[in-house]
Amino acid sequence: MDRSPAGRRVRLIPGSIALALFLIYAFFTVRRHELLFTSGYDLGIFEQGVRGYAEGRGPIVELKGPGFNLLGDHFSPALAVLAPFYRLLPRAETLLLAQSALVSVAVVPICRWALRAAGPATALAAGLGYGLSWGLASTLGFDFHEITFAVPLIAFSVCALGERRWTAAALWAAPLVLVKEDLGITVAAVGAYVLWRGDRRVGAATVLFGIGASLLELLVLLPAMSPGGSFAYWDNLSGGSGGRNLLALPLDLITPGDKVVTVLLLLAPTALLAARSPLTVVALPTLGWRLLSNNPAYWGTNYHYSAVLMPIVFAAFVDVLVKARRRDGTAARWVVRAAPPVSAAITLALLPAFAFGQLLTLDLWRTPARVEAARSVLAAVPNDARVAASNRLVPQLTNRCEVIVFGWPQKWSTAEWIVVDEEQPMGWPLPPDKERQEVALAKRSGYLVVRSDHGVTLLRRAPGTTADTAADVTAPGAPGAG
Repeated sequence: MDRSPAGRRVRLIPGSIALALFLIYAFFTVRRHELLFTSGYDLGIFEQGVRGYAEGRGPIVELKGPGFNLLGDHFSPALAVLAPFYRLLPRAETLLLAQSALVSVAVVPICRWALRAAGPATALAAGLGYGLSWGLASTLGFDFHEITFAVPLIAFSVCALGERRWTAAALWAAPLVLVKEDLGITVAAVGAYVLWRGDRRVGAATVLFGIGASLLELLVLLPAMSPGGSFAYWDNLSGGSGGRNLLALPLDLITPGDKVVTVLLLLAPTALLAARSPLTVVALPTLGWRLLSNNPAYWGTNYHYSAVLMPIVFAAFVDVLVKARRRDGTAARWVVRAAPPVSAAITLALLPAFAFGQLLTLDLWRTPARVEAARSVLAAVPNDARVAASNRLVPQLTNRCEVIVFGWPQKWSTAEWIVVDEEQPMGWPLPPDKERQEVALAKRSGYLVVRSDHGVTLLRRAPGTTADTAADVTAPGAPGAG
């Protein structure tokens, strides 16, 4: 081990990159929240779930429906880990900071492996490539999601696979079954790799554990806690072919073209070298259900669906470079020398096209008057009030109020307070015209305007008007009802 000052500085690379990434992520996500870019679906949902754990009620999420148990939507008991932190700081920012920490710490095993086996240049390229990747940008640019608990677990597990530490790989993978119901299959993929390349006993046990956990969650636990009595997303997993036979599955993996673009973008930051590593088999379960789904949201590069793939891709990148260093020949030497700068160049070229590109604009660095006005209006809502709010305003209130989304799935007439952003409606869950109609209807049904500033309007049900009275006005056939 190099104990010189230079050697000590080199060993600081993984931790330094992780800390720098955490600070970038924390600023990015918290600032987006301050500017009202976050939403009830999904940050508000997860805050209500974590708040329920912190208050000892369990993950009950009114945004999804009266008494809705979040464990009946996706099996994610890992969220309970955040409860003690939320008790200390009961704000949506707690979730965003936790997510930033989880995603940033995943760079440590990738960098450490690269540093030990391939040197500082590879460690820097892999670490920054992972940390600034479009998959993480899309994830952190869209609220909070339970899937980020899986990111460091997968990173440590896949790097252990690359270093042939079979038991460590299995142990890091095992908790994935507490993050989401589909990740048991990823655990099984880790086990299959171990079975194929190393310890058969550990590999077989890991495969059986992963498959068994997913089956238990999908067929028993989720139906037991779901309001509908079954897993709510079976329809999304019915196959992209819309019911065609098995012979059509290969075509479903590459059509429409969005799927091919996504796969190419996954590999592009590694100069396509990750495809040469057998470690990519760990990505196949997630890629498989996404590409074979009939839900177009799963096929592209938006949202959080690629977060768990990024550590696999960059661990595979390190794996290829480590093996190339062990081989003789011009091609191997060229790969070792050229791949890190090419990877860095591709990562930087992609940066402006995804959410991290916002860091390069003025949008995150200034606070519009509309945002200041919205915060002032929201401050007038009393604690513990029941509020129907526009989707973008929901997570500004979920730490201190009982909040539902204005327009879906519950009737706004069940809330005493309504707060809507009429100047910048999202178009979900109500189209702008429909949202304006519903606001007008609320005013006719007994809600009075308390404050209005820059299009952010706060209404309160008039004294003597009950929820039943307002519901009668909104009933089918009533004037203005849609």
